Amino acid sequence: MRDLPENGTDSERATGSLTVITGSMYAGKTEELIRRSRRALYARRHVQVFKHVLDVRSDLTEVRSHNGVPHEAIAVATSEELLEKVAPDTDVIAVEEAQFFDAEIVDACRTLADAGYEVIATGLDMDFRGEPFGPVPQLLAEADDVVKLRAICARCGRDASRSQRLLSVRIATHP
Repeated sequence: MRDLPENGTDSERATGSLTVITGSMYAGKTEELIRRSRRALYARRHVQVFKHVLDVRSDLTEVRSHNGVPHEAIAVATSEELLEKVAPDTDVIAVEEAQFFDAEIVDACRTLADAGYEVIATGLDMDFRGEPFGPVPQLLAEADDVVKLRAICARCGRDASRSQRLLSVRIATHP
């Protein structure tokens, strides 16, 4: 990974942080990332939102919540590419769908937070079987703050903590 410029001088640099927003599909992770990004923009902070090129739910230049709210984003293929595209005046770095990234996303987020950036990452912590998914469990272990969101079950209306995978017209089950 490349060396990042420190965010501010020693005397003015804020302590960086890593917040991970996790939960099942349709829990509102993207909506919360967009809300936090916009809040930072209102505070006149420079925000960059990154997404993986595998995230094809919206255009490559945006992230979009399930309720249709868009936010500008930069599509990248690797954690290294994300680090290369961090602008020098950025204060807040948001990473959408972290489970799509390589394992180095954990080091990238830690490096950014250690350099004084506020890092917000979203991602699925478990797959439909309830097993740890991608690099997100490691990000959770490294996080300064964790926000665990729940979806609402479309059948019973109660909180849902897991994603459900549908195969054609039947529900996928454990092997």
